[in-house]
Amino acid sequence: MSNGQTKTDVILIGAGIMSATLGTLLKELVPDWEIKVFEKLENAGEESSNEWNNAGTGHAALCELNYTVEKPDGSIDISKAININEQFQLSMQFWSYLVNSKLVNNPQDFIMPLPHMSMVQGEQNVAFLKKRFEALSNNPLFQGMEFSDDPEKLMEWIPLIMQDRPLNEAIAATKIDSGTDVNFGALTRMLFDHLKSKNVDIKYKQSVDNIKRTSDGSWQLKVRNVDSGNVERHTAKFVFIGGGGGSVHLLQKSGIPEGKRLGGFPVSGIFMVCNNPDIVEQHHAKVYGKAKVGAPPMSVPHLDTRFIDNKKSLLFGPFAGFSPKFLKSGSMFDLITSVKPNNVVTMLAAGAKNMSLTKYLIQQVMLSKEKRLEELREFIPNASIDDWDLVVAGQRVQVIKDTDAGKGTLQFGTEVISAADGSIAALLGASPGASTAVHVMLEVIKKCFPQHIKEWEPKIKEMIPSYGVSLLKNPELIQEIHTSTAQTLGLSGEKQAVLV
Repeated sequence: MSNGQTKTDVILIGAGIMSATLGTLLKELVPDWEIKVFEKLENAGEESSNEWNNAGTGHAALCELNYTVEKPDGSIDISKAININEQFQLSMQFWSYLVNSKLVNNPQDFIMPLPHMSMVQGEQNVAFLKKRFEALSNNPLFQGMEFSDDPEKLMEWIPLIMQDRPLNEAIAATKIDSGTDVNFGALTRMLFDHLKSKNVDIKYKQSVDNIKRTSDGSWQLKVRNVDSGNVERHTAKFVFIGGGGGSVHLLQKSGIPEGKRLGGFPVSGIFMVCNNPDIVEQHHAKVYGKAKVGAPPMSVPHLDTRFIDNKKSLLFGPFAGFSPKFLKSGSMFDLITSVKPNNVVTMLAAGAKNMSLTKYLIQQVMLSKEKRLEELREFIPNASIDDWDLVVAGQRVQVIKDTDAGKGTLQFGTEVISAADGSIAALLGASPGASTAVHVMLEVIKKCFPQHIKEWEPKIKEMIPSYGVSLLKNPELIQEIHTSTAQTLGLSGEKQAVLV
């Protein structure tokens, strides 16, 4: 058993999209900083970032109905949709910078153009969708969105969904062609290949078992080799915990006050995957419906064209499941061991508050294959059970914390928790997660390295031209960004000019 101790500038825990993004940003900003990465599994992007463990939607609020809420007066609040769209534009600009700088090649291996659609049934929902369309289509960020409740037009857009439907059914959809399908697993692996070429030390099959402060304010990690059991100590001035659901336990072990009175609630997902190529070919879009009452936002039903391993696939789901594990590769004791004296009241309050969610999850877990088929038939009326297989997707851990809304409030977004001195940060939560990784990591940089921001700003703006600017107040910049990112990432139909 080795007890060697090594010092470094930055340690990233977890080889997912978040660590990959933060590592890449830091390497561009301060190339001489030493960075180490520890990952428990044998490859990068195997947990939440893996292409089979998430929906692959470039979340830009183009189709997700839960980002546009109807207010009591009947108007539609689009502020969250604007926020998420602006955040996604940062990712698009950063990915374009990586391609233009030849740090990443073949963007078509991780991003493809794909229409984003919302589809609803029933007169009340159709009226809501129309109002939502009117609120969004006047906004420069959502230019090009179309609405239709005409069955003939819908037959053109979504033939697979419109076949064999009753003619008098109230049904409507919106469509915007600038949507994307993103293979976050492929992107994560590309970024780690790039980091490796920049001498970032990436160690796989290494479990971080403990983390504590040293007398000089650095952080010491106890790192165990999963195969041999050998233990090493590594210290760093800055640590980022990007271990998906596993971040909860490490945050608790760090002992920072910001990590106290926090809990995690795991939700797993199951997708149906079409095994019939003829059906796969009949659909070309991501079509999001409305969530069932009591469902968490990550369980909005959607029928998605996906591009995985350069092959077109068709997925429907996700159905929510429950497992006490915090990671797909985690332990059945994850939930129990996350309960501590400082968060037990918060956790109990969350249980009492979220009875409808608990009931929904129990119903979902009990669903038979036939019941799942019934839900699929709301999208594809003539779906046959033989054409679909079940695939278990990733685990998501929703954050539970005390907020102004009261004790034990379940948070459905992405949360960054950092120490007051900025020496450690952890990422918790779920959707829109990976799509907004660049925005989230820029927030980490701002919070944890405030003394460097002024000096780093010119480089950040070179990578992300709209950094620090409200796109909404600069419509001409939106147009410029849409055009240049679409061209660089091969989303506009024009092939990228090869620079000699």
